[in-house]
Amino acid sequence: MGRRDLWVFLLVALGGAWLVALPLWLAGGLGSGFPWLAGVMMFTPTLGVLAVRLLDRRVPAREWARATGLTFGPNKGRTVVLLLAAWFGTPLLSAAAVALSAAIGVLAVDFDFSLMREAMGGAPPIGGGTVVLIQLVSMVLLAPLINSVPAFGEEWGWRGWLLPRLQGFGTWPALLLSGLIWGVWHAPLTLLGYNYPQLGPWSALLFTGFCVIYGVLMGWLRLYSGSVWPAVLCHGSFNASAGLPMILGSAAEPPNVVVAGITGLVGWVPMAALALSVMRRWPLDRAPQPVAAA
Repeated sequence: MGRRDLWVFLLVALGGAWLVALPLWLAGGLGSGFPWLAGVMMFTPTLGVLAVRLLDRRVPAREWARATGLTFGPNKGRTVVLLLAAWFGTPLLSAAAVALSAAIGVLAVDFDFSLMREAMGGAPPIGGGTVVLIQLVSMVLLAPLINSVPAFGEEWGWRGWLLPRLQGFGTWPALLLSGLIWGVWHAPLTLLGYNYPQLGPWSALLFTGFCVIYGVLMGWLRLYSGSVWPAVLCHGSFNASAGLPMILGSAAEPPNVVVAGITGLVGWVPMAALALSVMRRWPLDRAPQPVAAA
C-alpha cells in the first residue's frame, strides 16, 4: 500500500478529532460538553486503525492483531511485569514531579488540602484527610483501570499501529515522530487552552513537548513488550494521577501548571531522565520489533 495507509490513518485520526471538537469551537471554548466530547475524541485513532484495515484485509486477522499489539507479545511474563510497572510506576513518577516542583519552590504543598477543599465548595462532609486518602487510593488502584478504556482508543492508534509503522525511519525517529503526532492530535483542545488555561493557544506547543517526551516512555513500553497493553495502562494511570498538584496544592498559592507537576516544565525532567534510563538499560534492539500490518 506504500504510504497510503499512513495518510489514511492520519486523516481519520486527526480529521476526526477536529470534527468531534467542532462543537467546542462553535461554542467558543471548553464548555460543559467538553468531557464527553474529549472522551469521544479519544477513539478517533482507533477509527484510523480500522479505516486502514478496511483498505486491505490481506493480512490474516491473528497476524494483524499481533502486529498492532492486541496480544500480550512473545514474552507474556515480560508484558505482565511492564503492565505492573506502568500501573504503579506512573503515579510514582507524578509524585516525583510534584516533589521536585515543591523542592525548587514552584509548587506550594498544603497538607490541609485547602485548594481541594475550595474546589469542593468548603469543608467536605467527612474529614479532608479522609477525602484525600480516598482519592489517592482511587488514583492508584481504580482510576487507571477505568481510564484505560478510553486510553485504549488512543493507544491502539498511536503506539499499537502508528509507532511500528514509523520504525522504517529508525527507532528514535519513530518514537519522537509518533509523540509529535500525538501532541498535534490534541490541538483541537489545546488551542482552546486545555491543560494550561493561562497560556491560551500556546498550550498546544507546550503540551506537544510533553507528548514527545512521555511518548518515548510509552513507545518503549510498546516496543519492548511487543504489546500495546502496557502503554494503554500507562496512559490510563497518567490520566488518573496528573492532577496530583490540584489535590496537594494551596488555595493561597494555586499551582502554576505550566511549570509544576508532571505536565509542567519541571515534570519533563524526571520523565526525560526515566526515558533515557530505560532506553539505555533495556535497549530496544534486544526486544521484539513488530511490523504493523494493514
